[in-house]
Amino acid sequence: KRLLVKGPKLVVIGGGTGLSTMLRGLKYYTSNITAIVTVADDGGGSGDLREDLGILPPGDIRNCILALADTEPIMEELLQYRFTDGRLKNQSFGNLFLAAMDGISNNFEEAVQKMSSVLAVTGRVMPVTLDNMVLKAKFKNGNIVEGESAIPVKALEQNTSIERIFIEPEDAKPLEDALKAIEEADAIILGPGSLYTSVIPNLLVKDIAKAVRKSSALKLYVSNIMTQPGETDGYDAGDHVNAIYKHVNENFLDYIIVNAGKIDMQLEEKYKYEGSQLVEINYKKLKKLGVGVIEGDFVKVKKGFIRHDAEKLASILIETIMEKKLFYDRKKIIEYFYLSERLKHNKKIRE
Repeated sequence: KRLLVKGPKLVVIGGGTGLSTMLRGLKYYTSNITAIVTVADDGGGSGDLREDLGILPPGDIRNCILALADTEPIMEELLQYRFTDGRLKNQSFGNLFLAAMDGISNNFEEAVQKMSSVLAVTGRVMPVTLDNMVLKAKFKNGNIVEGESAIPVKALEQNTSIERIFIEPEDAKPLEDALKAIEEADAIILGPGSLYTSVIPNLLVKDIAKAVRKSSALKLYVSNIMTQPGETDGYDAGDHVNAIYKHVNENFLDYIIVNAGKIDMQLEEKYKYEGSQLVEINYKKLKKLGVGVIEGDFVKVKKGFIRHDAEKLASILIETIMEKKLFYDRKKIIEYFYLSERLKHNKKIRE
């Protein structure tokens, strides 16, 4: 813990499975992590609780809390458990836990803090806003669709693509702690996660994008490994960056972290059948955008699904941040990496 306190100050912005996966790796390098999480989700159990109880969707925040928590495996299994029958069918116990915390708290931010405290979370997790944010998209065919879960579905149904997304209320207010964390960060990491429904929505919240642009932190974007049907069909890594810039009207990224690993033919065919393919790296396009490229083999297959390898991704992120941002303190870097290797060794022993 003494080591982790010395780690770099990281702000991660996004949502979805990708963000929580990355956090599981980063927590072994630093305890100075602030996860700013989207609250645009309106599908599944989170959407049901949002509609029934009027709370912000807890799903993505729950996953981030669990990723950073210091809990026994049985506790994580319990909080991730989904009911299979009755009125609670498909509802996560962790979502209900957070909803109950909201019931005994003054607001959702306080509920997240209390749950984080109970689960001994490394760092902080917070919603990007406490406003009831609704995500909308304008398609290239001119139609406008409302709802995070409906956007990719309708894009496929209408055989069109996303031109732009926007939020209502358009002046949704960010948390002050989020803005402060961005200002003080050594590095700001966007993604990984659904480009239009998990990453960009956070940048549309008032003053978030402005704070990111003004920050002296190193700014990195972690690209998805695969394209997503209805969102990023046919996108290469440069297209992802272009989409972000289009929504914030300014180029601000220093580096993009991209996967250069391959997947076996059978899995590739399965994803291709579902309308998804590996995100290609267009070096010329990225160079033109002024974004440095950092490659690695980040592919990890879990239960037939392609995910980022949390340890490899965290390792290359920390290495990049220490080299590019904190290069001036050589003694600190040597001490930090020596102790971080001990931490990783201890983790493998526990496993």
